[in-house]
Amino acid sequence: MKILRTILLGFAVVFGLNTFAQMPELCQGPYFTEAQGKAFLDSHKPATKAEWEARAQKIRAQIRKGMELENIPPKPKSAPIIHTKRVMDGYTIENVAFESLPGIYVTGNLYRPVKKQKSYAGILCPHGHGENPHGRFREQTQKRCATLARMGAVVFVLDMAGQGDSKQTQHKFSKALKLQTINAMRGIDFLLSLPGVDPQRIAVTGESGGGTQTFLLAALDERVKVTAPTVMVSAHFFGGCVCESGMPIHKKGEYQTNNVEIAALTAPRPMLLTSDGDDWTKNTPNVEFPFTQKIYALYGKKNLVESVHLPDEKHDYGPNKRKAMYIFMAKHLNLDIKAVSDTQGNIDEVPSKVLEQKDLAVFDAEHPRPANAVMGDEAVLKIL
Repeated sequence: MKILRTILLGFAVVFGLNTFAQMPELCQGPYFTEAQGKAFLDSHKPATKAEWEARAQKIRAQIRKGMELENIPPKPKSAPIIHTKRVMDGYTIENVAFESLPGIYVTGNLYRPVKKQKSYAGILCPHGHGENPHGRFREQTQKRCATLARMGAVVFVLDMAGQGDSKQTQHKFSKALKLQTINAMRGIDFLLSLPGVDPQRIAVTGESGGGTQTFLLAALDERVKVTAPTVMVSAHFFGGCVCESGMPIHKKGEYQTNNVEIAALTAPRPMLLTSDGDDWTKNTPNVEFPFTQKIYALYGKKNLVESVHLPDEKHDYGPNKRKAMYIFMAKHLNLDIKAVSDTQGNIDEVPSKVLEQKDLAVFDAEHPRPANAVMGDEAVLKIL
């Protein structure tokens, strides 16, 4: 016990007393065992819609408080940077940056259908963690965005903090969760600012850490009408990165929630839970999905939440997971699934080309980072 106290005191000195005091409030990684996760959901099944909505109010309040987002900062008035339009097979790609806070830039790519329409669904695509290359440059991300654009949607994929062109901080800095949530809200602002984007057809889909961004954004932003958080919603796993669980959104004193309850805040808006047999979503058909269905049933909308489980697959946004998402988005956003499928229903992603990172870069010699961009974790934390 004396050795343990010495170790804890050492942590307090290294990380600062305030940080140390907050550590017990953080629920990170496999915070629950699988059995504990199931037991938690079993003990929190609401009997009525009124009971759930009272619980939902508490969950949202702690997310906002834990993220320091009880007051959302005003949106900067600067114009977005959009350049280097590339015309592809049925869609276009442009490189984009815009301010989420003064001097802090969201970076990514905008995919639009070539075919003109009276209105367009808008889809925000956060990505998960991954190397070689980072997030938005990965094949699975590029194919997802391009195929959705070929189906008729306007799609914006944004960098995680510290990845891609978003190099104003390290990825794992203390308030990455707060920054990425603000960035996602600004991503919706950006989509809604584009000509013809229908505010009643706004969707979000991402995998892994991008799945966390998906259900957190839907929990806080009612403008999101359809979601597909992929390989992430788990009763026992709380996100393994500071950008998912590095601020106290799950626990405060005696209060406790988990990511299944947070994802269920999307109800009764359409949501697709996609899971696999090789990660923390392996129990979805028997644990997470039945609980979420129960919440949707309280609204009389049990049919608006769906589950696709792929027991032989791994943790990614692979072709079968993307296919399930395309079908779901087509159904709920009125997209043209026939534009990307054959008569047997097979999805054809061949026209959705994978470009090199240099082609998709927002900042380069010809398009430098804006002069007002604040650089470094300390400078960004001051803005936050």
